[in-house]
Amino acid sequence: MGVPAGLNLTRASLDASVKYPWEFGKGPIGDDGQPTKKFGVYDDDLPVYTWLREGAPEGKKCMEAQVMDLADDISYSVHDVEDAIAGGTLDLAMLRADEERERVIGYAQKWYGHLVSADELRAALDRLSAANLLATDFDGSRRALAVLKDSTSQLIGRFAKSAERATREQYGEGPLTRYDASLIVPAETNAEILVLKGLAVAYVMAPRESQRTYIDQRRIVTELVKALSVHGAEALQPAFRGDWGVARDEAARLRVVIDQVASLTDVSVLRWHERYCEKGDTLFL
Repeated sequence: MGVPAGLNLTRASLDASVKYPWEFGKGPIGDDGQPTKKFGVYDDDLPVYTWLREGAPEGKKCMEAQVMDLADDISYSVHDVEDAIAGGTLDLAMLRADEERERVIGYAQKWYGHLVSADELRAALDRLSAANLLATDFDGSRRALAVLKDSTSQLIGRFAKSAERATREQYGEGPLTRYDASLIVPAETNAEILVLKGLAVAYVMAPRESQRTYIDQRRIVTELVKALSVHGAEALQPAFRGDWGVARDEAARLRVVIDQVASLTDVSVLRWHERYCEKGDTLFL
């Protein structure tokens, strides 16, 4: 039809990237009786989204998207803990104290909802400790780094193989594609992933929320988005300027601006902020 299609991917490839297959406000209802705030489809995505989801069960992720989602969870939970240990932010030896273990469990439930009970999280932490998969007494030496990398590798293999075994037990050895099967993640594996997320939250993310640097970074990005929205197309790079020109409404133009800012490096954001957000201009305060 003469319309650019980018990589011209198949329905299956595109569907695999849709982690939240619904529009804003139309997702699953949470414990508070409200739809989840997470969504994967903007209004201007609807034509291609309708095409790629043709024949798909409403609100259900395809098998490929479920695998992608689990891979994201595993990577996020394991590598955030690894980075925190290597960076000196987290010392797993602290988990020998009951109050620290309870702190981790509390954060896991606070940030990720009561998906798993506190007792299940405690048991998960005990299993990981008993299996020597939590690298304690890290001193930064090459030997300690090797032990940490080995723990990371074993955790990833543990979680991935657990889901693979459970799914094969349910669906057999045949092809598992699109909507012919669903990924099975055992409850114990899910609890272990969540407890690692709780570790990252307790010792990295929650403390970061109150750090001045992090607060300033959020302010700078927010101010830059506001400033570029006011300056319009002339302030954008050519590719995004074209997107601005075909945007249908303010919401679409805001998305163009956000995409522009997201494409910038940290140094570029600071330069653009200095250029477009003049000091003393109350519009950007």
